[in-house]
Amino acid sequence: MAEKSLFAILLRSPWWISLAIGAVIGLVAAAALPPDFRVAGAVSGFPFFVISVMAAHRQRGQPSAAQVARTLEAVSAMAWPAFASALETAFQRDGYQVQRGAKPGVDFVLERQGRTTLVSARRWKAARIGLEPLRELQTAREAAEAQEAICIALGEFTDNTRPFVREHGITLWQAAELAKALRGIPLNA
Repeated sequence: MAEKSLFAILLRSPWWISLAIGAVIGLVAAAALPPDFRVAGAVSGFPFFVISVMAAHRQRGQPSAAQVARTLEAVSAMAWPAFASALETAFQRDGYQVQRGAKPGVDFVLERQGRTTLVSARRWKAARIGLEPLRELQTAREAAEAQEAICIALGEFTDNTRPFVREHGITLWQAAELAKALRGIPLNA
């Protein structure tokens, strides 16, 4: 599906928007069309109801915009030891065995079900993240033969980082992903 298509946009939007569009289309069609076509017109809003259900399913368990903002504010004020401790607690809660990283670009080594994930998080407060930390993380990933890599940063990633991330399958965590990961963990600076 094209990223800018109506349905793709609605899947990323709050679920109730699709529901409202479907209801409006159905009501307008039922009221404006001749009696022979009212049922068909009313059913024309059905795809929007389907998109609404799909969007609701995707958004279930996701943090609200207010929760993301609170998490962003809290972690932006934290020093590295407190932030690292919060991340370690979150990873352990999610079933990972956590070790602090010893190689450049790796802050945590996570293991779960025989899979290794390397995490780079120390530059979480940087305003812009370029290729250097991602290259360090990828080099360490290849050396450790780790299956996954995660880079955590609140700032923007430069334009040239996106192709590198796609090519190497690195997962980027920003405010929304942090809010989900750190849910229920006290964030004291």
